[in-house]
Amino acid sequence: MIKTIIADLANDQHAKDFLNVLCNYAEDPMGGGGPLDPDVIKRLVPALQKQQTNLIILCYVDDQIAGISNCFFGFSSFKAKPLINIHDFAILPAFRGQGLSKHMLNKVEAVARETDCCKITLEVLEHNDRAKHVYKVFGFEGYELNPEMGKAVFWAKDL
Repeated sequence: MIKTIIADLANDQHAKDFLNVLCNYAEDPMGGGGPLDPDVIKRLVPALQKQQTNLIILCYVDDQIAGISNCFFGFSSFKAKPLINIHDFAILPAFRGQGLSKHMLNKVEAVARETDCCKITLEVLEHNDRAKHVYKVFGFEGYELNPEMGKAVFWAKDL
């Protein structure tokens, strides 16, 4: 049985399950290919508990943690409405290929609709073809304001 729920990080099992999948994802080539810093692991759940804008979806298969969608609410100035950004999206290797992405994306979309969001955003690595296929099937596409100016590109500056 597949179950998706909104995590409550005050629940020790939810916090443990979230960290389990996130740590596994970090070690995957698509997640960077290395372990999370132990200090980050120690600080992450308390830091997320202080956030007012996070939404974490946990996916279970037969009561075993299988995947997470770590999201944050943002705001679109062009639509004057909230949005949801999927920041981390991961399924444990043993559960891949079972259609869990659809379950988690449906849950994120349900929350987005309930909260009057105008869109859901995410970033995906250029060569993560499997994930890109899943996202395209679900309705995601490259983002552009003006086709003459091209698609948006995600950039970052570490501090």
